[in-house]
Amino acid sequence: MTSQQPMHRVSASATAMLPNPSTMKDSPAVERALSRSKVYLLVSWSLLYPEDEEFLDYLRCGEFVEDGRTALDALGVALGADGSQRAKDKLVALKKQLDLVEGLIASECVNWQLSDLQSEHRRVFSNVITLDCPPYETLFGNDHVFAQSHVMGDISGFYKAFGVELSKDIHERLDHLSVEFEFMHFLAYKESYSLCHDGPEKTQIVVEAQKKFVKNHIGRWVPLFCRMLAKKADSGLFKLVADMTADWMEFETAFLAVTPQPYTETDYRPATFSSPEGQTYECGAQDQGNELSMLLNEVGAQSFMDVKEKDKDKDQEEGRPSGTA
Repeated sequence: MTSQQPMHRVSASATAMLPNPSTMKDSPAVERALSRSKVYLLVSWSLLYPEDEEFLDYLRCGEFVEDGRTALDALGVALGADGSQRAKDKLVALKKQLDLVEGLIASECVNWQLSDLQSEHRRVFSNVITLDCPPYETLFGNDHVFAQSHVMGDISGFYKAFGVELSKDIHERLDHLSVEFEFMHFLAYKESYSLCHDGPEKTQIVVEAQKKFVKNHIGRWVPLFCRMLAKKADSGLFKLVADMTADWMEFETAFLAVTPQPYTETDYRPATFSSPEGQTYECGAQDQGNELSMLLNEVGAQSFMDVKEKDKDKDQEEGRPSGTA
């Protein structure tokens, strides 16, 4: 990722108020952000269509489970006495899910070829957009194409506000679960950096963005998607990924103290699929050699706060009440 954000001069008094990176880098808050960032990335990778053997090798050599355990262990320590009991219970559940993944790898995946993993992915997700468990947010709770476009626009707004865009090598939609989870990985990592190098105001901007994205987006549709995925997969790797992702979303809502309004089976009335204007689609995110499928590129943009303030000013100029994300 590359950044094109401008540099700003900082006064001596302002510098004195900034956190000391040497004292902050090992703080529980930084550890929590880094660990959450890692888990989001692991789930993002696990749901992509495997174009080459990179992810399969990552599974077979044990690093997927090892990295997951390391992140969860660090997260548990960093939560300490401050974490809610619900969040702690979900960490225990997530560790059990990784134990099951480890067992599956030892008994089955260790002997897989790339074609086996690809076949398993096609069995669950199909070669076309299937309504059994579509990994696309706008197919949930939006029974009209106009509603889909509105949600897609809001997702795009989050990405643009933080200066990320889809890699040109990735033929996927903005609302694919892997892309949305990688965005949360990016935000959590950005939070850890901000804790070490920026003031509390900028850090809070990133934290609030995570809360809003979970509450208004992934916290609403991912729980239902996970139930649908578990039912469709029935067993095997993607059944375990579905259960692990469901537990992770419950952890996140508890950790971030947000209360999304999740979709239920009766809310699932997807509109006839229509690729949004300007979007192209191919089944499966196509990895073209980037390290474990980096879906988003950082391209530089105004801060989240700057964008919101501009929207607020525009609303006031036009005589409308300013809204919230």
